[in-house]
Amino acid sequence: MPTPKIWRDGQFVDWPDATIHVLSHVVHYGSSIFEGIRCYATPQGGAVFRLPEHIRRLHDSARIYRMPLRHSADTLIQACLETVAVNELDECYIRPLVIRTGDRMGVMPEDKEPALETFIIVRQWGRYLGDDALAKGVDVCVSSWRRAAPDTFPTLAKAGGNYLNSQLSLLEARQNGFIEGIMLDSFGQISEGSGENVFIAREGVVYTPPLAAAILGGITRDTVIRLLHDLGYEVREQALPREFLYMADEVFFSGTAAEITPIRSVDRIQVGDGVPGPITKAVQDRYLGIAKGRIPDERGWLTAVPEPAVASR
Repeated sequence: MPTPKIWRDGQFVDWPDATIHVLSHVVHYGSSIFEGIRCYATPQGGAVFRLPEHIRRLHDSARIYRMPLRHSADTLIQACLETVAVNELDECYIRPLVIRTGDRMGVMPEDKEPALETFIIVRQWGRYLGDDALAKGVDVCVSSWRRAAPDTFPTLAKAGGNYLNSQLSLLEARQNGFIEGIMLDSFGQISEGSGENVFIAREGVVYTPPLAAAILGGITRDTVIRLLHDLGYEVREQALPREFLYMADEVFFSGTAAEITPIRSVDRIQVGDGVPGPITKAVQDRYLGIAKGRIPDERGWLTAVPEPAVASR
C-alpha cells in the first residue's frame, strides 16, 4: 500500500508528486537500476537487513551501466533509514531506484545531472510468493525462457531492463498453474528464478549455481551460504544440470522478497517428502531469527531505524 513520502534526490516529496515524464529514457529503454531491501520489526524497533551490502550493489550496478551517481553510499544508507522513519514504519520493503530521465528518444542516454534521478520508496509488502509459501512451500516449473548468455546482459547488475526476461518466465509459470519458474542459463544449466536464487540439498550437501550461471549475486544468497556454514553444512557452488532438481532431497529459493521459500515440487515432480525439509527449515529459522531480532546479530547485519523525529526534514 502507498506510504506518504518518497525520497527524491535529497528531498521528501508526497507520493502523488514522485512522477517522471513519458519521454524519460527509462520508459523507452528500461534504463534503471534498483535494490530490494527489507526492514524487519524487532524487539528494539525497526531494523534494515544488510543495508550497506545492498547499497554497495546499487553502486556496482551504476558502474556497470555507466550511471554517474551523485549520492554516496553513506548518503543513500541514511536516506533509506530516514525514509522508513518518516513514513513511521517498523517493517517494510525498501526500493532504492536510479533512473535515466531527460528528454531523449534515442538509445544514447543523457547523463547530465538532471537526467539521472534517484528515488527511495518504502511500502508494506507481505509474503512475495503467497501467504503460505514459507510454511508449506511452492510448486514451480523449469521455464522455457533462458537467462542471457555471457557478454549479452550483465546479470550481476540489478537493472530494470534485465527483468523483462524474468517477466516472461513468471508469466509462463503462472499461466501453467505454477507459482514460479526456474530458468536455465544459455548452456542449459540451472540458473535462478525470476527474482530468486536457488539452493538444492542432496545427501546432506547443499548446492547452488555459481555467479557464472547468469545469476544475480544475491545478498540473501550470500547470507544463506554463511548460515549454512554456521550450521555445519557443506556448500558447493557449481554448474548443475536440470535433472538435478528432480533428484533433490530439498530445494528452496532465497531472496529479499521471497526470503527463504521451500519448493515442494518441480515440473510436478515432488521434492523429497513434499514438505519443507530439515535443512531448509534450519536456514529459514536462523535467517528470520536474526532478521527479526530473535537471534543475536553477531555479524552486524541489522541497521536500526531512527525515531521519526530524528529523520524529519
